[in-house]
Amino acid sequence: MTPVRRSAGFPGWRNAGVDALAGAAIALSQAPLLAWYLAFPALVWAMFRMTRPATVAGGFWAGWFVGAGYFAAYLNWIVSPFFVDPWAYGWMAPFALPMMAFGLGLFWAAASALAVRFRHRVFGLAALLAAVELARGHVFTGFPWAQLGHLWLGSPVEQLVAIVGATGLTVLTLVLATLPLIHLRWGTAAASVLIICTLGFGMWRSAGADLPLRDVSLRLVQPNAEQHLKWDPDQARSLFQRQLDFTRAGTPADLTIWPETAVPYLLEYAPEVAGIVADAAGGNPVALGIQRVEGDRGWNSLRVIEGQGEVSHTYDKHHLVPFGEYMPLGDLMQDWFGIGAFAAQVGNGYSAGTGPQILNLGPKIGKVLPLICYEAVFPGIPRAASERPDWMLQITNDAWFGTLTGPFQHFQLSRLRAIEMGLPLVRVGNTGITAVIDPFGRVNQRLPFGEASFLDVQGLPPGLSPTPYARSGDLWAWAMILGLGLLALLRPRPMAS
Repeated sequence: MTPVRRSAGFPGWRNAGVDALAGAAIALSQAPLLAWYLAFPALVWAMFRMTRPATVAGGFWAGWFVGAGYFAAYLNWIVSPFFVDPWAYGWMAPFALPMMAFGLGLFWAAASALAVRFRHRVFGLAALLAAVELARGHVFTGFPWAQLGHLWLGSPVEQLVAIVGATGLTVLTLVLATLPLIHLRWGTAAASVLIICTLGFGMWRSAGADLPLRDVSLRLVQPNAEQHLKWDPDQARSLFQRQLDFTRAGTPADLTIWPETAVPYLLEYAPEVAGIVADAAGGNPVALGIQRVEGDRGWNSLRVIEGQGEVSHTYDKHHLVPFGEYMPLGDLMQDWFGIGAFAAQVGNGYSAGTGPQILNLGPKIGKVLPLICYEAVFPGIPRAASERPDWMLQITNDAWFGTLTGPFQHFQLSRLRAIEMGLPLVRVGNTGITAVIDPFGRVNQRLPFGEASFLDVQGLPPGLSPTPYARSGDLWAWAMILGLGLLALLRPRPMAS
């Protein structure tokens, strides 16, 4: 077996373990640690490891293990959904994390392998890693979680996403990481100066004066329903009543918001539920997460109920989670082979909505862009709306993500959308984190994670003028990637050490 591994360029288990450790160390930037000051040196080390091999095969192995280490450490929460019903699905947990880590690591493996062919490996690796990270946000419906630009979350550097977006910040991060590899002393000094400058810019931008608040009152309901109890009939009634009690407490708000899939009933079969919710809010609007059905199809939706129980607005989640909310090619399997087990069209999975939608809730509440759960991870969704909203609303059920890392990472990614677009974001989670975030990404108000409660909000921050990213999207990211690629082609190959 050893000669076979050698012929395939395998570096040996010791080197593979060091590569994986280098990748895992980058994930120190993840929430709740947010240790960017440790993660950035780890990225420099990881890129050094990926530029050492002299062959394409060696580059592939280095990139694969660095990437697998990074994604395994970053996405450790992926095992949590399998323990919601451990007797049925717990056996899958030991396979889920390695499969995801090594699957996503293939993107880095491809970048590291191809970089060997560039004249300047360091610039080539930076360009290719940036390109595959951009591609990862789109291929197979996309998974832009854990981008390298997210390394700066929680630091003032994150303010750069208002200009270049999360992908552009990934490119800039890789550029900074190349400098010490080009020249250890002067490159490290240059990277340090640039990081200090970006920290200063971010501190200046995020320390702006407090914004005058929009005159509107919101009530954000956080029921804290445990996922394994959420659909139990007795618990479902109790949790529904808890949300009704929170809604009717004190003076009704202009808008009350419940989280994703907060209602355990279908209005199509229990229309009286809408009247019960409307009565609890005194006839004022309630935006809530609820499933809806038409025939054999179902949607993960946000609906607005007001008056005597009328549904005034409906938004259907359009960017669904593959293998979680639908099975890729499931409808084709039904159409071509008559296999309906995975087909959304016969009720075995959610159907996708038509796309981003602006809900006009009147002059006081304003125009709202709803995002359901996972949709807040995608930078392109707010930009794809037909018009610029007054604010964004994310409803989510993060009980699936456990209690250690997943919900906190999701919250940080949601904050990026506010900074990118220059718009306030109201976030309502089943278990948390429920919060109001201003257009600079600052948290104005929040509820503690894992607490059943509600948050009364008096006044909402206004939006800013459209940011450079809101106007140009990933244009700057692509331009920087092309620039790095040209440098990688034009610079002579450095001498081997």
